[in-house]
Amino acid sequence: MQKKTLSDITIQGKRILMRVDFNVPLNDEREITDDKRIVEALPSIRKILDNGGRLILMSHLGRPKGKVNPLFSLAPVAAKLSELIDTPVTMAEECIGTEVMQTALALQDGEVMLLENLRFHPEEEANDPEFAKELAALGEIYVNDAFGTAHRAHASTEGITHFMPTAVAGYLIEKELMYLGKALEKPERPFVAILGGSKISGKIDVLENLFKKVDTVLIGGAMVFTFFKAMGLETGSSLVEDNKLELALSLLEQAKNRNIKLMLPQDVIAAPELAADAPFHAVSVKELAPGEMGLDIGPLTAEAYRQEILGARTILWNGPMGVFEMDNFAAGTITVAEAMAAATAKGATTIIGGGDSAAAVAKAGLAAKMTHISTGGGASLEFLEGKELPGIAALND
Repeated sequence: MQKKTLSDITIQGKRILMRVDFNVPLNDEREITDDKRIVEALPSIRKILDNGGRLILMSHLGRPKGKVNPLFSLAPVAAKLSELIDTPVTMAEECIGTEVMQTALALQDGEVMLLENLRFHPEEEANDPEFAKELAALGEIYVNDAFGTAHRAHASTEGITHFMPTAVAGYLIEKELMYLGKALEKPERPFVAILGGSKISGKIDVLENLFKKVDTVLIGGAMVFTFFKAMGLETGSSLVEDNKLELALSLLEQAKNRNIKLMLPQDVIAAPELAADAPFHAVSVKELAPGEMGLDIGPLTAEAYRQEILGARTILWNGPMGVFEMDNFAAGTITVAEAMAAATAKGATTIIGGGDSAAAVAKAGLAAKMTHISTGGGASLEFLEGKELPGIAALND
């Protein structure tokens, strides 16, 4: 997707209205517990301010359900951003209206303001044209740098572009498109995809799209048991999607017909129940007891997957190998993360598709050792499914 970016426009003296993803976690004291999403937007923010732009930032936070709720105010974000860029950030009390417009028009070169939570208005998620038009009136140029919401056609991501002739991608979206796009269009081979998570149903479209591109697929997470049950193996009390058994067989068939190496676990970590202190042991997938559930890939599988990863040139990972939140069932996921870090060091391109995989890599302390970690779980998933993302499609080519 060849889209215009921040580098293609003149910024000096212009009011730049930028959609960012400042949907950060807050604790009960309303302090930000993880500022990663703010930090990810800094390259675009600094570019605009350093080049004399007058920056108006907008974002949502949480799910206020279309009503004003002080618990979801972006005020703590304005304070944090001000600290990060060492510049005062004016916090608007609203995101539309006369007062906001006056503040926006009074901005000088290199100054920045943050609009209040867009989702205090039901019109945002409804992609209401009048609301989009009011937002658009605040700026002269629109920049979208919120990859995490690019798969949603909302007023601030899609509707607004109908009222602003210049609509470009920020550096974060440019980076996402570069890595995810290149992996899907021109991957260096061998290209290995690792898919985990609990359900096949959430990954069908990804699998079917990746089958056209990859050399090898490594499967982990609870979704392996739907494959195993379809193959006639004992799955005990593991999570199985009984209505997806035929689909599982057809996916195995598709992989075979396309000459794709699709690997399923040979052993799993089994326990009588999903509990942090449950007794657990490694067992062959052919010997799982009826009363047990599989909660991670086993050591033989982890080693086999590690070897595949180390031999790859492009690796894309979406979904953990087990219940990594509990240490007893995290070993498989950590082995995969370590193997990806080692592959990156050897010159491979490693891409983490957001969500739980990003959390797992962070937990393993290996985030800095990956080529690219996507900032949008749902957006990266839809991108990998081959779907058009409305928030990106709407930008200038």
